[in-house]
Amino acid sequence: MTTLVTGATSGLGKNAVTFLAARQQAVRGTGRNLRAGAALRAQGVEFLPADLATAREGEFDRLLDGVDNVWHCAALSSPWGRCDDFYAANVVATTRLAHAAVRSGVRRFVHISTPSLYFDYRHRMGIPETFRPARYVNHYANTKAQAEEAIRAIAAQHCATTFVMLRPRGIFGPHDRVLIPRILRVLRERGGRLPLPRGGDARLDLTYVDNVVHAMQLATMRENLPSGEAFNITNGEPAILRDILEAMLRPLRIPFRFVGLPYAFLDAAARVMQSGAALTGREPAFTRYSIGALQYDMTLDIEEARRVLGYRPIVSLADGIDSTVQWIKAHGDDYGL
Repeated sequence: MTTLVTGATSGLGKNAVTFLAARQQAVRGTGRNLRAGAALRAQGVEFLPADLATAREGEFDRLLDGVDNVWHCAALSSPWGRCDDFYAANVVATTRLAHAAVRSGVRRFVHISTPSLYFDYRHRMGIPETFRPARYVNHYANTKAQAEEAIRAIAAQHCATTFVMLRPRGIFGPHDRVLIPRILRVLRERGGRLPLPRGGDARLDLTYVDNVVHAMQLATMRENLPSGEAFNITNGEPAILRDILEAMLRPLRIPFRFVGLPYAFLDAAARVMQSGAALTGREPAFTRYSIGALQYDMTLDIEEARRVLGYRPIVSLADGIDSTVQWIKAHGDDYGL
């Protein structure tokens, strides 16, 4: 079987391509980064460049020609940006890709969604897939929720293609361009000080990237799955943010000091920064959401993934942190180390 991986040039998509290629499974990658795409080709991976947000119908059909399964990892994932950009990348692109998958006779379509659509500036523990806040926290969460609704509508009309949606929480590991890079940037800019609400005492879930890829494989191979359902994916090991950061930063020998600041102060500062960013068009140093995510406890219930997909994390949190540290050490130049 051939699997199309979108967003194949970074993050989760790149790890997914590596996983499939290592098992000698036919894989086709797509993404916008031509340099990273050339590196995939050098590894023997078929790569077709495409910007899904602007692609036309014929381009989707070309990407899906001969494809049995789709792992849709591509998205505009950011706490800040223009609503139109999020809508094009997360709703329009996903909807067009899903329709093209049906036209092409794709067997299984695995869509990577997000638990950000749960966030509502409150402590939430053991969140089930059915929970929804009164309103979505930002354009990213809103458009990812819309993408899920579009997939459910398509799944209800077309039974030949099975659609499965995964909501992994806090992905970390090799090829990460979000979590660790942002932390290192703050440390550089603030002389080794890392300001955290509650001093980093929030309890939260993270997911090592190999566990997400494992869940994608289960969602692809498991027989008789209900189409259009969503599943929470985590490491199943809620931990304190401060402890996680210490476990990552100390082995890297990066000087750091946590600075506990009042949440009200940080939230007010974020409001001011967002107002300024609205005028300048530049992403603020932090947003209300990024501060809130560090303030509030948030863990997910993964029982449905266990029961229906047979999901069990294959890499522990401790081992995932160690692997991430080793990756960063081996690719220090990429992280400014």
